Amino acid sequence: QVQLVESGGGLVQAGYSLRLSCAASGRWFSSKRMAWFRQAPGKERECVAAISSSGSSTYYTDSVKGRFTISRDNARNTVYLQMSSLKPEDTAVYYCAAGQGASWSAKRAYDYWGQGTQVTVSS
Repeated sequence: QVQLVESGGGLVQAGYSLRLSCAASGRWFSSKRMAWFRQAPGKERECVAAISSSGSSTYYTDSVKGRFTISRDNARNTVYLQMSSLKPEDTAVYYCAAGQGASWSAKRAYDYWGQGTQVTVSS
């Protein structure tokens, strides 16, 4: 059974940092691409960052480049999202996802999802 559990969300002021973690169950972890998506109220769920199964390749959406860093520890079955210089527009529910579809940033490329963790950035 595939299970993804996010943690690390919270309320922070603009300019501060947060690190999200996603713990995965099962031996499949090291064979899957992992991603972080986010969804703000009234908006579509968007891919923020993704990382290849080995960790050697990454993807970032333009709005977070230079501020967010995705990483993974295959020995611990965990993927991280380090978020720095946070802005109020980063406020959203952040979801961890696992998959191997062709498109790195498309929701359809991911088969498994966590329940999400709320990130709120105040101005």
